[in-house]
Amino acid sequence: MHLVQVDAFTTHPFSGNPAAVAVVDSMPDDATMQQIAREMNLSETAFVTPSGEDWALRWFTPTAEVELCGHATLASAHVLWTDQHASQTDDLTFETRSGSLHCRRIEDAIAVDFPAGITEPAEAPNGLLDAIGLSDAYEVHHDGSRWLVHVDDPDSVRFARPMFSDILRITRDKVMLTAAATNDDPYDFVSRFFAPSVGVNEDPVTGSAHCTLGPYWSRVLGKDEVTGYQCSARGGTVVVRPMGERVELRGNAVTVCHIDIMASAVAS
Repeated sequence: MHLVQVDAFTTHPFSGNPAAVAVVDSMPDDATMQQIAREMNLSETAFVTPSGEDWALRWFTPTAEVELCGHATLASAHVLWTDQHASQTDDLTFETRSGSLHCRRIEDAIAVDFPAGITEPAEAPNGLLDAIGLSDAYEVHHDGSRWLVHVDDPDSVRFARPMFSDILRITRDKVMLTAAATNDDPYDFVSRFFAPSVGVNEDPVTGSAHCTLGPYWSRVLGKDEVTGYQCSARGGTVVVRPMGERVELRGNAVTVCHIDIMASAVAS
């Protein structure tokens, strides 16, 4: 099996969010895909196979299959185009556990159409703010599977020191920590994303989180399009255009390396 490792939501290798992409004739069994994802040890490994005129796509962390992954979808589109599995002039449709996702090229960037995440004000579970490393929050929201914790100071996001074991003890939901950027920044908001319940303590750049963060900050800032910077150690930028029940995410991707897994290992 041949895999391509891609850094997504960046124009520079060794930044953004790495994903491994395997383009296969047919999907391996679930156990094999999970073993490969564990071996790759990246936040997500994507498996892509032809499905009529479209493509079937599944995503695995080292410990679990996930319902939606933005950066590995971007990486998959990048691989299909750059490795000539699909014409560079073709739009792509991926059939996934979250429905149909559409990708198109916009100059040197890739645009991905995703379902929007809608938040409601909520009360944080007891101890969650302490576990993130906060004394308080401006607002707390929930989108059904993720906590959105809005703080006043972007430095509180950048320098937070979460206790992942405590987060996991308090909630199985993921956590988005976010703040408005300063006037000097070339983006609108900053964020970090914690997901210890699926084996990813901190995700470098999270497309699916921006499906919720983008519409939230669009409402807060009164802007039709917003740019987020996920200030993890690797860092990456996501442009978000809310479209009602959908959002369009834009970003870049860079191939870093090619990896072959021995046939005997896949068969075992």
